[in-house]
Amino acid sequence: MADVRDMYMIHTVFRREFGLMPRLVRGVADGDTARSAIVGAHLDLVCRFLHVHHEGEDVILWPLLLERGGEVTRSVVPTMQDQHASIEAALGQVTDLLSAWRLTAREGEALADACETLLAALTAHMTLEEEQILPLAEKLVTDAEWRQLGAHGRALFTKQEFPVCFGMAMYEGDREVVKSVLADAPLPVRLLAPRLAPRAFAAHSRRVHGTATPPRAASLT
Repeated sequence: MADVRDMYMIHTVFRREFGLMPRLVRGVADGDTARSAIVGAHLDLVCRFLHVHHEGEDVILWPLLLERGGEVTRSVVPTMQDQHASIEAALGQVTDLLSAWRLTAREGEALADACETLLAALTAHMTLEEEQILPLAEKLVTDAEWRQLGAHGRALFTKQEFPVCFGMAMYEGDREVVKSVLADAPLPVRLLAPRLAPRAFAAHSRRVHGTATPPRAASLT
């Protein structure tokens, strides 16, 4: 059956990167378009990461749980779907403000506030998902079905973006979980990803956060 530990790893990415986002945006001086371009590109990537992750759950995970879980899943999955809708609305507000801010570095406070609204909705959702959905998935979803979630996400990132996103997950990820995630990947990916992804994230993080070792998620709560 499904090994859901990778979901905790992805949630850690979102807790860390979205947790750091309001401070990053507020740290960009008005009119500093060189810096807003860097931070804006990072925010765009993390927002797309979140959208793709939730899209996979909508398309793959919720139907499986509703089909197999009876009354238990019928009582909790609609809540998850409603939360996804609220998060998508908050995400839309962030991306709407982001377009202009990346180019002008103006009105950053509104974007930072929108990031905080998104973070609050996302944090509540991930906590409930970890408490109620993941224990159900371990019992009701096969390993092959669970891996479709990862495959869905990988297909929607460019070859340049994927190492950065995988490195984001590896930064605080358990080595055994990373190994499990890569178990069905082609041999070159299994060999190269553990080496190249951390380097890609470190370089990305130095540009965005000013350090290859940004604060960990637990320090932000």
